[in-house]
Amino acid sequence: MTDHVDQVLAQWARQRPDLDVSPMAVLGRLSRLSLLTGAEMRKTFAAHGLDAASFDVLATLRRSDPPHSLTPTELMHSAMVTSGAITQRLDRLEERGLVIRTRSESDGRGIQVALTDTGRTLIDAALPDHVITEERLLAPLSPTQRARLAATLRTLLESLGDTI
Repeated sequence: MTDHVDQVLAQWARQRPDLDVSPMAVLGRLSRLSLLTGAEMRKTFAAHGLDAASFDVLATLRRSDPPHSLTPTELMHSAMVTSGAITQRLDRLEERGLVIRTRSESDGRGIQVALTDTGRTLIDAALPDHVITEERLLAPLSPTQRARLAATLRTLLESLGDTI
């Protein structure tokens, strides 16, 4: 069986046999996988009135220790977006009553972002469906294959500086 990337590799082999395009076998598939899995996850988020960015913020707050509160900077680093992007996300979520921004009790100049009860209820309902979607997407892989793939991807991410 062949996939789209096999076709691309064959085309390059005919047109530029002088180039080793084998990296495209991995990165092309990662790119296509991201597009296809992203589309499936967006459907799950939409069923809960969310988009990927909103889900990311709510999930980041929910998995933080109680009271499920972080600074905008901590959220920005978690989401790997600009401060402007996180501000827009927080504005939309606050307008919907899903998060609240308050002055830090320890530093009156700082801002803390916390889940509201409505936000917590929403993320608690969306998260199981998200996990079910991820499980469905990974169903063709055995537990051993999943573990091997996760370890391989971790190695690649670490080599690119994606560490804590």
